[in-house]
Amino acid sequence: MASRILRKLTAEQCLSLLGSVAVGRIVFTDKALPAIRPVNHILDGGAVIIRSHLSGGLARAVGSGRGVVVAYEADAIDPDGRIGWSVVVTGVAHLVADSREVARYEQALHPWVEMTMDCVIRIEPHIVTGYRLVDAAEPVSTP
Repeated sequence: MASRILRKLTAEQCLSLLGSVAVGRIVFTDKALPAIRPVNHILDGGAVIIRSHLSGGLARAVGSGRGVVVAYEADAIDPDGRIGWSVVVTGVAHLVADSREVARYEQALHPWVEMTMDCVIRIEPHIVTGYRLVDAAEPVSTP
């Protein structure tokens, strides 16, 4: 197998890749411990939009009104070829309160699980990082 290296991605490349997949993982604090959940998402103007249920740990944390720091990770990895990418968005999550925005997001973002998702959460990115795992011989100009 050819040698592999990690190439740092720009924030723009990261958001483009994040927009190319439907599912990621949200990392938040629940009862003073880290928690991680797989969720589907959409992007809107650089913000990550997800849906949750009000009884969930994430909604409880975000529902405080102050916003909470979270991380959101998504990736696409080919284990056979040993290539792919990973993107992490770190930012502040807030409940979306505007009823028109909520309705718009509910139309655009359909949960994959059979449960009521009664809140919409927006993650405003503060730090966007990512890496692409590539063949060491691949030209540097590849995004």
